[in-house]
Amino acid sequence: MEKTLPPIPVKRYFTIGEVGELCGVKPHVLRYWEQEFTQLRPMKRRGNRRYYQHHEVLMIRRIRDLLYDQGFTISGARNKLQEMVQSERDRRKAGEVPLEGMEAVEIDQEEFEAALKEGADLPHGPDRTVDLSQLLNLRRELYEIRELLSPGH
Repeated sequence: MEKTLPPIPVKRYFTIGEVGELCGVKPHVLRYWEQEFTQLRPMKRRGNRRYYQHHEVLMIRRIRDLLYDQGFTISGARNKLQEMVQSERDRRKAGEVPLEGMEAVEIDQEEFEAALKEGADLPHGPDRTVDLSQLLNLRRELYEIRELLSPGH
C-alpha cells in the first residue's frame, strides 16, 4: 500500500478532512485512532470539531506507516510508537537534538513567500503585524542552526 503522501502545508491547524487527505486515511479512521493511540489528541472546538497540529499530522503518518506499510497490529503499533517516543526522550536527555522529519516541513523559497503574501495563518491585529523580510531571515537562521546541530558537522 506504499503511496506517496502530499507535502504538509505550512499552517498551524488542519481539519480532520485535510489530515485525511494528507495522510491517506478516512476521517472515521482518524477518530478511531484517537481512541487507540493516547498520544493523538487533536484540539476540539465548537461542535467537537477537531483541529490537528503539524506534529499530530506527522504522528498520524507514522501510525499509518506502522499499520499499513509495516503490517503492525493496533497493539503492536501502539507499543512501537511508545518505544519511539521513549527513544526520542532518551536522546533529548543525552543532549542530542532530533532533526528527523524536518524534510516534511521544507518548502521552496517561492512557495514560502507566496503563502506569506496570501496571509496563510499569520497573526492578525494592530500589534501583531508580520514583516515578510523578518520571517525570511528567521527561516534562514533556523536552517543555519539546524545545519550546525546536524550530526557530522
